[in-house]
Amino acid sequence: MDSRGPASLDEEVSALSRGADRDSLFMQAGLTIPGHAAPVVVRVRNLSSGGMLAESAARVTAGAVVEVDLRNVGPVPGRIVWVGEGKFGVAFDRPVNPQAVRRQVVQKQDLPPHLSRLGQAGQAGKAIYRRR
Repeated sequence: MDSRGPASLDEEVSALSRGADRDSLFMQAGLTIPGHAAPVVVRVRNLSSGGMLAESAARVTAGAVVEVDLRNVGPVPGRIVWVGEGKFGVAFDRPVNPQAVRRQVVQKQDLPPHLSRLGQAGQAGKAIYRRR
């Protein structure tokens, strides 16, 4: 039985990310890729504190340094650790809170009238957080 460890840093990061709890989801994020003038919109299929699986038609290469703009978290630096057909994995340089990314922020003006009347005193313009 071969019990060798990961052969490279990329394999080690991938192994650590696979072991983390993941949230399956369907959302979009902006991905800044070297050589592209503007961020590319990608679909995030699953997310853990250490990385994400993304789908995009954009051409990316393993080892490329990227920055992912995640909702409610902001820009997170990382790098591409694997590339498949239309999919790729990103390992983050710092941990993120997947639940914070999933959280929807609803502005008061987005609420239906029967809910927007609740708590009107002193609440104008404040964000309302809704758990999913």
